[in-house]
Amino acid sequence: MNDILAFLAVARVQSFTKAAAQLGVSPSALSHTLRNLEARLGIRLLTRTTRNVAPTEAGEQLMRSVGPLFEQIASEIEKIGELRDKPAGTIRITCSDDAAEQHLRPVLADFFKTYPDINVEICIDYGFTNIVQERFDAGIRLGESVSQDMIAVRLGPDWRLCVVGSPAYFASRPIPVDPRELTDHNCINIRHSINGGVYVWEFENKGRKVNVRVSGQLTANSNIPILNGALDGIGLAYIPDFMAQPYIEDGRLVEVLADWSPYFDGFHLYYPNRRNTTPAFAAFVEAVRYKGK
Repeated sequence: MNDILAFLAVARVQSFTKAAAQLGVSPSALSHTLRNLEARLGIRLLTRTTRNVAPTEAGEQLMRSVGPLFEQIASEIEKIGELRDKPAGTIRITCSDDAAEQHLRPVLADFFKTYPDINVEICIDYGFTNIVQERFDAGIRLGESVSQDMIAVRLGPDWRLCVVGSPAYFASRPIPVDPRELTDHNCINIRHSINGGVYVWEFENKGRKVNVRVSGQLTANSNIPILNGALDGIGLAYIPDFMAQPYIEDGRLVEVLADWSPYFDGFHLYYPNRRNTTPAFAAFVEAVRYKGK
């Protein structure tokens, strides 16, 4: 049974390294377990190359036949938590650091006091993580980016990106009045995933849309170093207004091109609509749900 669980973990994520991390074993031990299983069954379940691992036809058949049964067993065991006085268990969330700062940090302290048997694991990731494949309970994305086959729960109001720089930066640089003038500035880029391209800055004013591919000396995959780079006078940043506002108010940052900054459809918590919601997860959703207008 444990060997089949190990096979299912590898087959789902198609990686010994990722599956080993989920199971809490070493990749070499996991590979040894799978080879022993294949030897006992007398058939190969996985095709291995130097870069990839994927189920064979027999492996696919085994996944289809026994995978749902193991998921049902796991679901029924998880339901046992309902018999306890309070919801319990671990909730795994993937999101960007700005989303965690804006929507999770303000509620977690009280949430943990109310539900001492619930644990929350946050994985910071700017890429479009497949929460089903990576075994997360939920993720956080902009509403417009959530797939239609997911349940989406709004976490906060719409927000806009804003171009900001420090007074020291603008002391020796002209203030841009048109987005296309940003090509003459040192701009801090963001790369959402390791292998992806840098984000092209999007602007809109009175129905007119302009996309600008900026350049600069600093690129990051997180808004935190981008914000800090702007505060340190390295260049211009294009960050969510809720991150920039405190520094605009105290004068450490100056906003430009405000009339060109578009609004986005706010952050949403999303999870599979076929998910069998546990009491712990239901309590978490209620805690983070947007309660404003």
